[in-house]
Amino acid sequence: MPQEDRGRGRTRQGPEDGGPVPRSRSGVVGRRWERTGDEPVTARSALGLRLLLAAVYTPIFLAGAILFSLWSASAGTGSTPSSGSLALIAGICAVLAVLAAVDLLVVVRRRRRERNGRHRG
Repeated sequence: MPQEDRGRGRTRQGPEDGGPVPRSRSGVVGRRWERTGDEPVTARSALGLRLLLAAVYTPIFLAGAILFSLWSASAGTGSTPSSGSLALIAGICAVLAVLAAVDLLVVVRRRRRERNGRHRG
């Protein structure tokens, strides 16, 4: 059953009709929040920019975590910066690397689902 776009009077195919998966319903369960204001019906996330940023920063944060942990391991008792502060920075870099990698996987999955959905119908 086609869904009607609000305010435009036209219909679009939904995933149940074999059409593309719209980004507004690309969550696990569907749309998370109802539209509350005057945002466009066809508003889209900048998935290309997210893909670029995640692809660039995942290896940078991973390299930072490795370098800071090696520096922390070789730091002496009276060295500046201290071993504990270097380990903290290494941990922060590791957490950021994991978050960037997860975002990279999410963006790739969403782009693949949208691309495959467009070619079906």
